[in-house]
Amino acid sequence: MKAVLSEVENNISSESSIVLRMQGISKSFSGVAVLKKVNIELHKGEVHALMGENGAGKSTFMKIMAGVHRPDKGTITYRNQLVSWHNPMEAREHGISVIHQELNLSPNLTIGENILMGTKFPKNKLGMVRWQEVHERAHILLQSIGSELDPRTYVSTLSVAQQQMVEIARALSVKAEVLVMDEPTASLTDREIDRLFIIINELKQQGVAIVYISHRMEEVFKISDRCTILRDGEWITSCPIAETNPEHLVKTMVGRELNDLFQKPPSHTSQIKDKVPVLEITGLSDHKIVKDISLHVHSGEIVGIAGLVGSGRTELVRAIFGLSQISKGEIRMNGQLAAISSPLDAMNFGIAHVPESRKEQGLFLDMSVKENILMAVMSQYQRAAILDWSQINEAAETYIRELGIKLASKEQRVGGLSGGNQQKVLLARWLSIQPKVLLLDEPTRGVDIGAKTEIHKMICKLAKNGLAVLMISSELPEVLAMSDRIIVMHEGRIRANLLREEATQEKIMYYATGEIK
Repeated sequence: MKAVLSEVENNISSESSIVLRMQGISKSFSGVAVLKKVNIELHKGEVHALMGENGAGKSTFMKIMAGVHRPDKGTITYRNQLVSWHNPMEAREHGISVIHQELNLSPNLTIGENILMGTKFPKNKLGMVRWQEVHERAHILLQSIGSELDPRTYVSTLSVAQQQMVEIARALSVKAEVLVMDEPTASLTDREIDRLFIIINELKQQGVAIVYISHRMEEVFKISDRCTILRDGEWITSCPIAETNPEHLVKTMVGRELNDLFQKPPSHTSQIKDKVPVLEITGLSDHKIVKDISLHVHSGEIVGIAGLVGSGRTELVRAIFGLSQISKGEIRMNGQLAAISSPLDAMNFGIAHVPESRKEQGLFLDMSVKENILMAVMSQYQRAAILDWSQINEAAETYIRELGIKLASKEQRVGGLSGGNQQKVLLARWLSIQPKVLLLDEPTRGVDIGAKTEIHKMICKLAKNGLAVLMISSELPEVLAMSDRIIVMHEGRIRANLLREEATQEKIMYYATGEIK
């Protein structure tokens, strides 16, 4: 009898701790079912990991939770009441706050204005905004997450990692009962991630329910209490994180065993060392952070660039692609001097660049998939000032098929695709120029393990076909698995050039932090 009473008490206690419940949520766009009867329960003071491949429906599910979309079917119960949000502001005012994977800041406003956007700005008797108080409030929020950013600084001047910290501060500017974090650590350093986890634990103590979306397994198991797994828009399972393991989670997410996932073949660097490099850089410097960089990449070789945020990795590839001015040094393509002062120059020499932020720097979100894919070569399909759409359609379908891009139609807006499929569209565009060198900046950032595997296969296939690849990645396991050689940068300089066989995570971090043997 006591055991029965104890179980009943536990169930009542568990029920009373539920702050939000979504049941049987279904949603379709243009006749395509994105969510099919998905469920989740969020408890006060818990971190709930939402897992699934890109395209599994996680982002749409969170947008319904936050009032961006309304479900076609299903119910949302919040604070024991049925609710139906009409817009994101209504959900936010009731205590549901979201930190989006793709940063949603206003670049032409200050940090302080961005942080307090959506709240009531303090005003004086004349109705004028008290800017000093705005900046003081923003400063307090920034300090609470360990950031020393000046609230008066314009967001347009910030790095992606700094913008991420501003997003976190903005989410904390309202008294949230439910906080959604979509890939919050994608652009953060280890130190910033540790600080974020401290903040998460503090929020848990305050009773906040946190939805945590991440493809980094070590983070999920370090910070989460429970998890829900989606696959192809359907609810698969929910369970305490202590009752599962990384292998089981991956298998459940992708629907196949871990040993089916891609493993890169052995390096072949030793076979190409005597050949002329496709890309050779000598003494390259810019006007900001890149200092005296010399490197080379051969046909068929994947060279990884590792380093901490601020080490100059992104600035280096931007200089190679003509996006920033070179103050000194040379770039050679197949042994011939290449004068590059703009992206058009780089493209004419056969250099392609996939940027770190696909939405801000790469894609035209309101244009169709086919237009995005062929944007760089559209003039080739022009006849007497008229575009040959039949040829454009045929070429787009070829890239969609070869890269395995999942979509409803080639006419679909690229902004409606999952992150992994958007990245494939961006890759397809640069492959359309038939490049000799491919510069990749965080090619699998915010991409799930299934899509990541497909992109890895794609990159290795391109290298096998003779493309020279220079790849930046903040994920050391990815750098180690994909690269034939690994260049480690620190404060704008190359600190090490390691063969794949001799590289380890410990050795890379040793050089990345500025230590020199």
